[in-house]
Amino acid sequence: MFTEASNFVEGVDFAYKLIYGICFFFLISITAVMIFFVVRYSKKRHPKAVQIENNTKLEVTWIVIPLILVLIMFYYGYIAFLPMRHAPKDAMVVKTTGKMWSWDFEYPNGKHSAELIVPIGKAVKLEMNSKDVIHGMEIPEFRLKEDVIPGRQTMLWFITNHEGNFRIFCSFYCGVAHSGMLSMVRVLSKDKYETWLNEVVKTPITAEEGLNILKKNTCTTCHSVDGTKILGPTFKGFYGSKHTVLTDGKEREITVDTAYIRTSIIDPGKDVVKGFNKGIMQSYKEVVSDDEIKSLIEYFKSIK
Repeated sequence: MFTEASNFVEGVDFAYKLIYGICFFFLISITAVMIFFVVRYSKKRHPKAVQIENNTKLEVTWIVIPLILVLIMFYYGYIAFLPMRHAPKDAMVVKTTGKMWSWDFEYPNGKHSAELIVPIGKAVKLEMNSKDVIHGMEIPEFRLKEDVIPGRQTMLWFITNHEGNFRIFCSFYCGVAHSGMLSMVRVLSKDKYETWLNEVVKTPITAEEGLNILKKNTCTTCHSVDGTKILGPTFKGFYGSKHTVLTDGKEREITVDTAYIRTSIIDPGKDVVKGFNKGIMQSYKEVVSDDEIKSLIEYFKSIK
């Protein structure tokens, strides 16, 4: 792990080490004094208890010194935190959306990705929203963490110092697949980033690509491919099967075909398979392209 993966590492680490050092010092010193008192003033040595009178100098000392130490810790914590709230005006804005249970990053040219791709040395500002519940954008190696809240835009920013891959976690428990809400920050050279940003990749319509799309969008956290029942129907043998669904509160029988799968991806609450809860799955209308839906259908056809 890089020691200074972002511009905030040095300040945060110094504040942490300072606070940790002060706490460690007092842990040792207070424990030592406690042991001394236990031995020095044991009942064997002093069978008769004696009232200790007030000591003004001692009382002032243990009020003033801790107060100074707390103010020192606050100061270094504050000067490490304050720059995080003020992104440079020329920072590259990446619109970030958290949803159960994945991240979506939208770049200035409209390109989307499930991983955060950024150029080295460039200020990057994440404008963050949630589609469902509270999530937490946490990049430990950058020393950054910010809440991602539905109905409210939050922000964090950074400048990277090294090329490489850095982990993204969700720091709030956001449902059954919270632990699988993982992603990466991929830091590229400026030339490689521009190449990636402007690259138009034609996605092949194949069953193999369909499986890749499932994994990329963490669909398998709710839908199994081996027949196991999770939060949603299993994809194994799903295409072409008959199911009872609830449409506007009324039951009806349908055969799973291309039209049904397309509707379920775009409007997942319209026809919910009986026995499963409505409202867990969010719409993927703005996430999955038409060609990707076709690849998904090819994959569903292949797992009987």
